[in-house]
Amino acid sequence: MTSILYALARRLALLLPSELRLHELRQLLAPGGHSLLLSQRRATMIVNRVRLFAFLFAVLTPLWSLIDLMVFNRDLWISLAACRVVTCAAFACLLLLYRPNGKLFDAYRAIAILFAIPTLFYIASHTLLGGQHHDQVSAAVATGYAFLPFVLMAGLAIFPLTLQENLLLVALLLAAQLIAGYLSWSTLSWPSFAGGFWLLILIAGVTALASMSQLAFMIALVRQAIHDPLTGVLSRGSGEEILDLHWHGAKRNDTRLSVVFIDVDHFKSINDEFGHEAGDNVLRELARRLQKSLRQSDSLLRWGGEEFLLIMPGADLKQARQALERIISSGLGLRPDGRPLTASIGIAERLADNASDCRELLDLADQRMYLAKQSGRNRIIEQLSRAS
Repeated sequence: MTSILYALARRLALLLPSELRLHELRQLLAPGGHSLLLSQRRATMIVNRVRLFAFLFAVLTPLWSLIDLMVFNRDLWISLAACRVVTCAAFACLLLLYRPNGKLFDAYRAIAILFAIPTLFYIASHTLLGGQHHDQVSAAVATGYAFLPFVLMAGLAIFPLTLQENLLLVALLLAAQLIAGYLSWSTLSWPSFAGGFWLLILIAGVTALASMSQLAFMIALVRQAIHDPLTGVLSRGSGEEILDLHWHGAKRNDTRLSVVFIDVDHFKSINDEFGHEAGDNVLRELARRLQKSLRQSDSLLRWGGEEFLLIMPGADLKQARQALERIISSGLGLRPDGRPLTASIGIAERLADNASDCRELLDLADQRMYLAKQSGRNRIIEQLSRAS
């Protein structure tokens, strides 16, 4: 069974961007395993596309009233026009009041509102039109209202969504279609309704693949953009962004946040005596050992050269120190001559150090790391007056 599932996963991978790795396929299914940066950038893209969608609907929705005016009676036109005005105002509010902030919950809320507005309009208009007698021309125009669910279903394709998110939105749109059918039960042509419902399901399948393909490209691009090519850990640029996110989260929730500078001792001598390739191997092995020992919430990044930064949300100075001592006790790796690799380490914590911003927190950890080097290396310092 395992080999069959693996073969199916490999087949699925062939349909997706070649840059996507096999272990990343699960990220297409649900958002739970997404990195902080991927979630932030995906949330920003979703909100921006929601606003684009809202702008188009806000402009196009009232224009159709001109067509309605030419084919429907006065009372029906007034009712439909009122629905269009309310719908247009709702789209305008969504466009003007929503701004991307990188929070996935807000992105979910935006896309839910976006699809709720036309769905409610569809149900209302379907009810109004179903109670009227139409001639050949007005019946043709009324039929155009029935295409709205198909437009909405196809519109899902512009969002980078996981399979789980797609299924939830698809279920809501299909439920709206069933409600509209129920409200016009007495006049409904069931063969036509069943055919349209099946077509909606087919479109949902295509849009799900399109959304997941967009997400796959985003996963690959974000991975390439935020990771250090040598060690595979986060790069400095992406690390600064992550630290800023953690800082604002810790400040908002009044929680702990520790940062740790790790600098390899006597690294220059490795490059001078054994060459840069040997030095690269040492850094790769150190990064591997550090990552293996970290919590899922911790972030490790290469700050530059032989220097690494560790971000530990929720950890105080004591917890950060204990974690580092545990990592050091298991070994940081070996130098090319077989001697144990050591490092000078400085720790700073938001509350304990009363840091005013993340830059000050970084500076404190950096100062303590340099003090560790000046004090003889191979030690941890979490206070300027204390070393071990």
